[in-house]
Amino acid sequence: MAKKGMKNWFGFGKKEAQETHEHETSVNNEYIQHDNEIDSTKTGSERVDNAEIPETVVVNVEIVETVSSDNTEESVIDAANAETTETDNMGADAPKWYQFGKKKLKQDADQAEAETQPVADESDAPVIDSITKPATTETADEVQTRVTVIETAPIVETEAKNEPVSVVPAVVEESKDKLFTRLKRGLSRTKGNIGSGFKNFFRGKHIDDDLFEELEEQLLIADLGVATTTRIIDNLTQQASRKQLKDAEALYDILKKDMADMLHKVEQPLEIDSNNKPHVILMVGVNGVGKTTTIGKMAKKFQAEGKSVMLAAGDTFRAAAVEQLQVWGDRNGIPVVAQHTGADSASVLFDAMQSATAKNVDVLIADTAGRLQNKAHLMDELKKIVRVMRKHDATAPHEIMLTIDAGTGQNALSQAELFKDAIGLTGITITKLDGTAKGGVIFAVADKFEIPIRFIGIGEGIDDLRTFNSEEFIEALFSSEDKK
Repeated sequence: MAKKGMKNWFGFGKKEAQETHEHETSVNNEYIQHDNEIDSTKTGSERVDNAEIPETVVVNVEIVETVSSDNTEESVIDAANAETTETDNMGADAPKWYQFGKKKLKQDADQAEAETQPVADESDAPVIDSITKPATTETADEVQTRVTVIETAPIVETEAKNEPVSVVPAVVEESKDKLFTRLKRGLSRTKGNIGSGFKNFFRGKHIDDDLFEELEEQLLIADLGVATTTRIIDNLTQQASRKQLKDAEALYDILKKDMADMLHKVEQPLEIDSNNKPHVILMVGVNGVGKTTTIGKMAKKFQAEGKSVMLAAGDTFRAAAVEQLQVWGDRNGIPVVAQHTGADSASVLFDAMQSATAKNVDVLIADTAGRLQNKAHLMDELKKIVRVMRKHDATAPHEIMLTIDAGTGQNALSQAELFKDAIGLTGITITKLDGTAKGGVIFAVADKFEIPIRFIGIGEGIDDLRTFNSEEFIEALFSSEDKK
């Protein structure tokens, strides 16, 4: 701001000096009266100059506020000092209202500096501390000692392979409990007709002809078959007569033991000969009994036992059979030998045997198309498959396994008989025991053919294909009522 402008602003002149001298009692009154006197005594041009002064002050205030918002208090003080530099030469000649304003500005600047000083100290303190803090140093001996401690410290690792042997039986036992529970749940529908259902049947009854007739009917409903039912009734009648039994509940234990003996004769788990590779398993059965699914579960089971497995898609008739088997193979990382739909099944299985032999595979599981046992030409095709396989290995197939649906009923006896006559059977798998209340067919098949039962299916899960155990099966069938 020029000196001339400043003089006009502060009212230097004869009239202005006289007017400002008469209003010394109040600073606010000086501002008002001084402005009024200026307006009343000055010319038009002087009013314009004086009117522009408040705008200049406002601008300066805005600048101060802006600078303050940026936390630059020192800049505010410098700006105030710079603005008043031109009027410092006035000294005592300056008006009192000007001297008071100058003093007030200095007080405000000092107060702003005092208020901001602690904040600056707090923010600067950590920085100064971190900068001036002396760095810790280690001597050569200390470094060597620390390195020695690190090198000699024990290494902590989780070594699963070095776990104590005593832990394994506990895990296996827990697994057995879970599997037994699953077995009981899978047989829950069958238990209503046989097994634990007999407990209620015998309760409160006397041994007489009517009792045996009712029991015979109950066994037939459960699909035990006429021959097996007749043999059971005859045995119970003889036992009751010889022991002079009168209480019907005493027959419950006799019946349970008789049925357990039937299954015990066919309890023979499948064994894989590791000296004769590949061990070939040929799966046969009618349509829809679950052969392909059983193959996938068996493959997973053998793989879990540490055996190498290969699958052969011998069912070239059903369009989705090859794809279904390939899904099982992909899921478990097992190779599958397959050709296009309609290819010769015997040729596919022969190629699979050659591949399995070349790769030294432990187990080769061969699928075949489902066929009705009463279709002679289909049974002849099955005979051809066996002949072709024996051209590669005279002992193959090492296992011919018939898959039976537990809900088939007495037709299962016809299936087992005709497949046995055509190619011979070395094992049986009974599936879908969880889906029927007529699981008694397992007793009929075991009693009539005495062919080893290798596996039973009690659910859709991969662990629901169980190696057959007659004792577990009977306990699961009779469990709920026996334990009350």
